[in-house]
Amino acid sequence: MEILEKAKILSHSGKYDSCGPKMCEVKVNSGLGGIYYAKAEHKTCRLFKTLMTNSCSFDCKYCENSTSCKNKQKASYEPKELAKVFNHLHKNLAVEGLFLTSGIGSNPDKTTESMIEAVKILRNKYKFYGYVHFKVLPGTSYDLIKQASFISTRMSINLEAPNKGVLSELSSCKEYKTDILRRQAWLSRFNLSGGQTTQMMVTKHSTDKDVLKMTDWEYTNFKLKRVYYSAFRPVEGTPLENDKPEPMSRQNHLYNADFLLKQYNFKLKEFENVFENGMLPKEDPKLAIAKANFDRAIDINEADYEELIRIPGIGPKTANNILQFVQNKGKITKYEELNNLGTFVDRAKPFIEVDGKRQKMLVEF
Repeated sequence: MEILEKAKILSHSGKYDSCGPKMCEVKVNSGLGGIYYAKAEHKTCRLFKTLMTNSCSFDCKYCENSTSCKNKQKASYEPKELAKVFNHLHKNLAVEGLFLTSGIGSNPDKTTESMIEAVKILRNKYKFYGYVHFKVLPGTSYDLIKQASFISTRMSINLEAPNKGVLSELSSCKEYKTDILRRQAWLSRFNLSGGQTTQMMVTKHSTDKDVLKMTDWEYTNFKLKRVYYSAFRPVEGTPLENDKPEPMSRQNHLYNADFLLKQYNFKLKEFENVFENGMLPKEDPKLAIAKANFDRAIDINEADYEELIRIPGIGPKTANNILQFVQNKGKITKYEELNNLGTFVDRAKPFIEVDGKRQKMLVEF
């Protein structure tokens, strides 16, 4: 098989690993896909996202690369081929980083050895010192994962499910604690400049509460940089091809809730009053929590940071702006002043008091 044909197949097959909730493919005349805009190391860059091989010995029911899928054309890179393709893209299409993932192949270690060799060629022969996201395969040995950590910017292993029971509904080959969680613990020990991330499938087998409970545990125990969410989409030829797709709105609300946990330091217990049979409401989770938990309007001039950050329309930067304004210039007396400080005033109005004035709270109507 020609190398360009391999590149087309393997870049297409890599599309299911997420670079972010707003990931978008770059339209370039490269003759292949797999080039994405993604946020890496606090900047947006072009990543080439590809599999090392789309052959897989695992039977994940949702995946087009697994043994359970009937419709797939197999392809695999030799390490030097992948390095050559990436070097071409780096020099000619301004690709700034590599996102390298893979099917399991005959076994995790053998495939990982090929992935490591490809990155080493990039680093040593082609002198590429930029961003590399290295996807760890379930069951890979400690020594190989450690080797990969020396040549990678960021590493991750897909969690896929919020608990062992849900994972068993999706695959019979992955052992939740040993194949995945143990390897996440190993990754947390390594000095990776980009840290580690993970990805969960959003399926009918788990509730939003299940997902967020595991997300919160992951952030607390493994200090993850991000958890990515992927709403289930049926793939033709897999055992789940006739299942209904999960709404993208569900995925988006999980990202909203994740942001509250990670960036706003919300506690998981704050979501309890808004869950309905374990699911988030069909609106912005922060707004839903404010409706459920605010029993009075907050005086904007008396509020501390933790109170401000829970008001819809006020984020961390704006909360600090408000505190600094009140400390240095005195009371805020007009909505225009709040707007100038970064507040989305229309969202905030029902929950705040400004110089003795307030709009009725939604719960009062």
